[in-house]
Amino acid sequence: MSENTGATADFAPDFSKGLIPAVVQDEASGEVLMLAYMNEEAWQATLTSGEAHFWSRSRQCLWHKGGTSGNVQKVRSIRLDCDNDTILLLVEQVGGAACHTGRRSCFFRQWQQGQVSLCSPQVFDPKKVYGG
Repeated sequence: MSENTGATADFAPDFSKGLIPAVVQDEASGEVLMLAYMNEEAWQATLTSGEAHFWSRSRQCLWHKGGTSGNVQKVRSIRLDCDNDTILLLVEQVGGAACHTGRRSCFFRQWQQGQVSLCSPQVFDPKKVYGG
């Protein structure tokens, strides 16, 4: 059950301390696909385009998720935590891969009962998509 609280102007993250985490979750399955960071520029680009944008900490630039691979994230819903310092994106993952390694999820390794295994399928070969 959801409750309508009014104007969307009150719905904004607090970027006063810089980048904030953005958890990305598959809308249909609930699977956590990735964690990235947003600044105000990425937030606005996401709201405007309807597709996920983040701030790349390694490249120090705005990053349109799937801009190179085609595996974009169509934003279906956005949630903010109680302190407005963490974003949750519920997305439709186009192409099936959220991770730059070509896997469905960035959380593709798991430890369970003393064993480490892979738990997310390989969707594409990153060398073919990104070169190298």
